[in-house]
Amino acid sequence: MIFVTIGTQIPFDRLIETLDRIAPELDEEIYAQALRGKYKPKHFKLIDFIEPDEFEKVFIQARLIVAHAGMGTILSALRNSKPLIIFPRIASLGEHRNDHQRSTALKIKEKKYAYVATDEQELRELLHKDLQPLKKIGEFASERLIKSLEDFIDFNV
Repeated sequence: MIFVTIGTQIPFDRLIETLDRIAPELDEEIYAQALRGKYKPKHFKLIDFIEPDEFEKVFIQARLIVAHAGMGTILSALRNSKPLIIFPRIASLGEHRNDHQRSTALKIKEKKYAYVATDEQELRELLHKDLQPLKKIGEFASERLIKSLEDFIDFNV
């Protein structure tokens, strides 16, 4: 199953419509948690809000996550070792107030933490591949980071 999540604050019709065009080419269920916009998908179910416990279950069951460039989703994918395709909102298209999502996506791609698609063709190509997780992070900060912070605090006290 492909799980699509774009947050619960503003619709993201460009992504939903793009996925709806690609969905018939895929031999896999798409489950989307997204605030309803003007576009209504024909090839997959869209749910406005999923309770946190159910959200986590669906997230863990999914083979692949497709999301906007929200840090919560990015961190969840990295912690759960899920392949992630980021499809950032673009301010010039009226999808957000600024391009922080595009900047986040570019940095995540540069660091090789996730896959990034900015248009239908890029998304289609990625969805037709057997994507693997690119990175995994732990639940907590590394021992090295904690030690470094402790040393800094001890030095400045």
